[in-house]
Amino acid sequence: MTVAFSEHVLMSIADIVLPKMPVKPKREDLAKDTVLCDHCTAKCCRYFALPLETPTTREEFEYIRWFLLHDHASVFTEDGDWYVCVHTVCKHLQDDHRCGIYETRPQICREYTTKDCEYEDDWVYDQYFETAEQVVEYMDAVLGPGGMEVGDGRKKKNRNKSIRSQKPPLLPVLG
Repeated sequence: MTVAFSEHVLMSIADIVLPKMPVKPKREDLAKDTVLCDHCTAKCCRYFALPLETPTTREEFEYIRWFLLHDHASVFTEDGDWYVCVHTVCKHLQDDHRCGIYETRPQICREYTTKDCEYEDDWVYDQYFETAEQVVEYMDAVLGPGGMEVGDGRKKKNRNKSIRSQKPPLLPVLG
């Protein structure tokens, strides 16, 4: 494949040299007394997450939907607990990924350890919501059609209703 960068310069993609990114060592390959922060990009300083009560009503799901209508917000679950996450960088994070107010940092930062931190890049949540539409879909599935709280979808009045579209007609059998 040839790429035109200007009308006078033609280059092949194979000719482009990409910078070699340093490989971050795995946690288990580092000595026990190594400070993981020396090898990290300070993920812990790039967001904060606050616990939420587990939503059980349409109204509570609407609050979660509202959170996600704001920039830089997501909602996730981990081990059954719900959290709202705000993706924003600490004002004191320096270009070298170190704390600019280390000696006077807040107590929550002082208590945080790297024992269970997100040093690895393979962090996975049980559920992760980025859009209000995802919450609506989940809410309808959990509450049932027209349900106002968990369990309504199983009530007798809603048993024959479905959140799915109607089944299409069967295709004819060709003989």
